[in-house]
Amino acid sequence: MSAAKAQARGFLALELDGDGAHPAAWRAARHAPAELLTGHRIRATVLAAESAGFHVATFSDGPLDARAGVGGRLDAVQRAAFAGPLTHSIVLVPEVDTVYTEPFHVATQLASLDYVSGGRAGWLVAAGGTGAEGAAVGRPAVEGEALAAEAAASIEVGRRLWDSWEDGAVIRDVDSGRYLDVGKLHYADFETGPDFPGQGYSVKGPAIIPRPLQGQLPVLAPAGLLGGELLGGGLAAGGRDSGIDAVLFTAPDADGLAAEAGLVRARAQGAVAVIAELDVVLDARGQRAAERVAELDAHVPWTSSRARYTGGAAGLVQLLADILAVADGVRLHPAVLDVDLDELSRQVLPQLRRLGVLAPVGVDATFRDLLGLARPANRNTALEHQGATHE
Repeated sequence: MSAAKAQARGFLALELDGDGAHPAAWRAARHAPAELLTGHRIRATVLAAESAGFHVATFSDGPLDARAGVGGRLDAVQRAAFAGPLTHSIVLVPEVDTVYTEPFHVATQLASLDYVSGGRAGWLVAAGGTGAEGAAVGRPAVEGEALAAEAAASIEVGRRLWDSWEDGAVIRDVDSGRYLDVGKLHYADFETGPDFPGQGYSVKGPAIIPRPLQGQLPVLAPAGLLGGELLGGGLAAGGRDSGIDAVLFTAPDADGLAAEAGLVRARAQGAVAVIAELDVVLDARGQRAAERVAELDAHVPWTSSRARYTGGAAGLVQLLADILAVADGVRLHPAVLDVDLDELSRQVLPQLRRLGVLAPVGVDATFRDLLGLARPANRNTALEHQGATHE
């Protein structure tokens, strides 16, 4: 760990999908099941997370666990967009598929989210590729290396489209009747190569919306999604030009997260932010965390690939402090959102702030500000300047 990281303070993200990470969480929720699909529920949870002092809210997407008894969920980008005008400090990061969602539409929706949130948007990359998802859009299942290729291509398309409008392209010149400076619009000109393992495609562009407020939205991806290249020499050599700004990782158990954070950071060589994933079940309502899990498991057993903390608030405070000494952030997945968020806001975040391990919450700051990233130059502007220099 570098001296700079030892003095830095990290951030906390909270997953706001449904009623919680446990598939039977709805049974312990504090609202009627039908309310889950309403704007009122989105408003209540995101404002509670912002009031508690969380830096980031994420919104999962994709197929639901059929065992859970939950009939559906609202689209992640729509939930984040609804929350944008309601909030002032919390970053909003929806999970968006890169396999069966058109890259042009993804880039447009996320750019719009950046505008409605005032620059507080990000993109959590997902690549499901299951047969059921493919059948819904008339495509075959995608698996193996093709998932990584689909994700990488979608990210590149998004970044090209976000740069297809230079800053200042919108001029609104009333006298001449010109709204745009067409010289500052560019084609994306993306095409998958002959070795692309998925269904090939091309995107011409330009985008149908001006460049996002952040220039480029921060892109987050699970550590295993893009294979060895993500955390190998390719990423370290290419830096953020690889398209990824933050990598999410977990460990077999909670006690191993801090050590795993050190390994991931060393492999990434400082090229990206490092964010740990952790399921959380806290003692609450006079009931021990293990008892709460047992009651929910009696309905539907909880299986998760993420590390899990089960216990009291004091133990979680120490665990998070240890992880944040190495990682840039932690994303928490509460077992039951209504119950565990209350405990987190009252007993965990205040203590972490007293310990000085959390970054300040910046009102109207951007996601790039939180990650310590400067607003990037537009690639097309940079190319023009480079050409002018060589002439």
